[in-house]
Amino acid sequence: MPGTDRLGLPELGFGVGLRSRHADQVLRRPSGVDWFEVITENVLDNGGYARYLLDQVAERFPVVLHGVSLSIGSTDPLDLDYLRRVERLATGVGAAWVSDHLCWTGVLGLNTHDLLPLPLTEESLRHVVRRVRVAQDVLERPLVLENPSTYLAFTESTVPESEFLARLAEESGCGLLLDVNNVYVSAVNHEFDPYDYIRTLPADRIVYLHLAGHTDRGTHLIDTHDQPVADPVWDLYEFTTGLLPPVSVLLEWDDRIPPFGVLTAELDKARERTARVG
Repeated sequence: MPGTDRLGLPELGFGVGLRSRHADQVLRRPSGVDWFEVITENVLDNGGYARYLLDQVAERFPVVLHGVSLSIGSTDPLDLDYLRRVERLATGVGAAWVSDHLCWTGVLGLNTHDLLPLPLTEESLRHVVRRVRVAQDVLERPLVLENPSTYLAFTESTVPESEFLARLAEESGCGLLLDVNNVYVSAVNHEFDPYDYIRTLPADRIVYLHLAGHTDRGTHLIDTHDQPVADPVWDLYEFTTGLLPPVSVLLEWDDRIPPFGVLTAELDKARERTARVG
């Protein structure tokens, strides 16, 4: 049986991203959704409706913060003020954990507003390990990092991404957010085996899973989060859940967002696939 440590973080069940357009359904405590993930930057320092909705939801459901601005791989100094504000937000809403991405988002103070890939080298690994340790000290909790989808790779890279993540988790003490769709998208784009990728990751550090849809452009896949989960991703999800103890699952749908019932129907597919694996 795989380890179930997950850094002591809970198993929450099946969740979706919190979107204001679904507020009426969410506040009526919909069946079929166990928890919600919120984009950190949508509510950070926001005293308006977005924070009001989050506070209301946090009284009823477990919530998780998922950031896009940490830039853990950048050469710029870590933004300690940002981290302190995230810590205050996480504490204020009782977030089950805080997550972000293994990427960099800018340099020299400029933000590209994109999740950019790292050169996967021994030097990069040491650099990110140091920064994760600092971030966790400021956050006063484990940081959970997601594997990004990528479209280009550095010729300097010497460490496979799955090995990089596994060693990062071991050496820094962080958790992992395994985005199954991102694994598949990157595997097609870079021609590696997604099943071998997932076998490499330490099961006891995988805190939760992401599922999402992508767009097939023929020569490559794009991680668009704007449609149902594709069949090959469902197959990879079943394989993944077969390797893990019960683990939290989050359905992402960030563009062309459908009615709430479409999300819950897609989430039910995840439940059914999980039950099929047993």
